[in-house]
Amino acid sequence: MSYLKYTFFLAIIGLIAACSSNQKEAKTEKEMPKEQVTTPTPNTNYSTHNVPWSEISSFDKVDFDYLVPYGEAELQIGELRTPLSQDTFPLVIFIHGGCWMSAYNLDHVSTVCADLVKEGYAVWTPEYRRVGNEGGGYPNTFKDIQESVDFARTLADIYPLDLENVVVMGHSAGGHLALWLATQQNLAKNSRLYNPNPLPLKGVISLAGITDLTAYDKIGNDCSTAVVKLMGGSATEMESRYYKGSPINLLPTNIPIRLIHGDKDNIVPISQSEAFAKKAKAKGDDVKVLTIEGGGHFDMASPYSAAWKVIKEELASLVD
Repeated sequence: MSYLKYTFFLAIIGLIAACSSNQKEAKTEKEMPKEQVTTPTPNTNYSTHNVPWSEISSFDKVDFDYLVPYGEAELQIGELRTPLSQDTFPLVIFIHGGCWMSAYNLDHVSTVCADLVKEGYAVWTPEYRRVGNEGGGYPNTFKDIQESVDFARTLADIYPLDLENVVVMGHSAGGHLALWLATQQNLAKNSRLYNPNPLPLKGVISLAGITDLTAYDKIGNDCSTAVVKLMGGSATEMESRYYKGSPINLLPTNIPIRLIHGDKDNIVPISQSEAFAKKAKAKGDDVKVLTIEGGGHFDMASPYSAAWKVIKEELASLVD
């Protein structure tokens, strides 16, 4: 690790300690920096082959630079990866998916996050409480995402992150949460999910994201069955929660939105992105759907897929 990174790491720990004097000693080990390992350079030809989950889960975990807590709960932590440079970096906040379930953590997106670092972005990958974790589900899953994204302000006090160029990217359930962040300013002030001062975003990229919880609950696949668990009941029982938790109901976003989706996705149908884009355009948003022909659900999480080439191009178009 470079001397500069280690110096910034010490500053992070000092700031967190000053802000939270009662923080447990047990977190010390989590906060220790680890050496970043080199991963193979993705195939520059990029191939669309309807990537299976088995391929994504086979990738070795790519180490992070810092593991930093953004809250007091055990899972309120995030991985920060940064380029080896003293420049100010645009920031990508990558929200992992996994049907909002505790069975899937942030490890499976480490490969694509590391690839973004090679492109010159700093990448903050938050973990969050999910269904099956203590405190997971509504409202804490949503509130953890809010807190982890807003925590970028604290990170930027320590490390040279460009908060004028922040893009949130999320895959699947993470795409749902990323789009929901983009619409949160339209929540009523009396909502317990209301955030009075959200971090300004340059754009949001949804990768096979879920946009309408009520419609997705009716799909009937293994992932959609998690919606009821996430929201604490059915759409009939929790109508208000489903409305406030579905990005499609809270438009407009007033920021650029890119929805990237494979036309062979059998986990989250592309109709979720298409319906969102249609309504967002009617509300005046800068939004477009980019269809990956032959692409499946997990192409979005592989740096070797044709989808990933499109994702990086769209990301570059959103930042200065």
